[in-house]
Amino acid sequence: MAGIYIHIPFCTQRCSYCDFYKEISSDSKKTDAFVHTLIREIELRKDYLGGESIQTIYFGGGTPSVLNANQFKLIFDVLHRYFTICTDAEITIEANPDDLSEAYLNSLSPLPINRLSMGIQTFNDGHLKALNRRHDAAQAYAAVANARKHGFNNISIDLIYALPGQDMKDWEQQLDAAFQLQVEHISAYGLTYEKGTALWKRRQKGQIREVDDETTIAMFNRLRASMKENGFEAYEISNYAKPGFKSQHNSAYWKFIPYLGLGPSAHSFDGTSRQWNVSSIRQYSKHIQEENSFFEKEILSEQDFYNDYVMIALRTTQGIDLNYLHQRFGQEALDDCLQNAKLHLANKELTLLDNHLSLSDTGIHIANIVMVNLMKV
Repeated sequence: MAGIYIHIPFCTQRCSYCDFYKEISSDSKKTDAFVHTLIREIELRKDYLGGESIQTIYFGGGTPSVLNANQFKLIFDVLHRYFTICTDAEITIEANPDDLSEAYLNSLSPLPINRLSMGIQTFNDGHLKALNRRHDAAQAYAAVANARKHGFNNISIDLIYALPGQDMKDWEQQLDAAFQLQVEHISAYGLTYEKGTALWKRRQKGQIREVDDETTIAMFNRLRASMKENGFEAYEISNYAKPGFKSQHNSAYWKFIPYLGLGPSAHSFDGTSRQWNVSSIRQYSKHIQEENSFFEKEILSEQDFYNDYVMIALRTTQGIDLNYLHQRFGQEALDDCLQNAKLHLANKELTLLDNHLSLSDTGIHIANIVMVNLMKV
């Protein structure tokens, strides 16, 4: 089994916190030209996954919902031509709520898309404006209702907490609003100030203040408790799902299942190496048209694999499978891992249960420190 990630690098406006690669445009000529270049990349890389069946397809961005149904159909047609896509494949598109009108969703209905990931972020209109989001709370509610009308029974929403000026009362209101929507999956992230973004610049100028660590931790704890109370499993630090609705695509990343990344800035993994496409639509298009190299490649060492496994596994509820670690990396690696874990176990920042090493409720707040301490240098 394998997956495909497709990066749609267009947004109609720039959110103040986002540093993902994108171009601010909704020009249909530009998106048409991009789709045709993307199709050419698919043709050039059709053998990358070695004939593996495709279990997940994920359209990320940017804002994939800037594409129209005809453009999606062109992409699906060429994917079906070159890949064997499982009949029960999870096929996700990320979307802005204001794009998900009844007319737009109706146009998508003939396509095999069966999961929506909506970038709601917050239901507070003041915070949405500060984040430079182009939807309001009413459009977020309407988007979920419209999706239900058109048969989508696997909906994920994104939330952000620790927004400038946000307090615990507001965060609890956002969680209550999210649960009222009865969606199947929620991804929730603490705000990060990425260098160069508008929000980062405003903080540097003293125009806004970052929420203090104590409040941020309290918000995270309230998040975890509320998810459990409402029937969501915390299967990864930032991801919560109703039973049977974990993101198959993200889970495949965490299990080192190969995937092909298409589009500018997209990453790929074939089991032995990582590749990443150039982060420029112009360069991406130029190199593909000329059939020149448009990506960089890194062959992964055993240390790379080990460190990646430790980092990814510790983010999940399951944690590090010590049986797998021993089988995959050997006795010395297992001994090193357990030795490095001793202090965190003693401090109750890690737990050891059923031969799995997992972050405790205390350790999850210092996850990055624990990960670094367990990695090989």
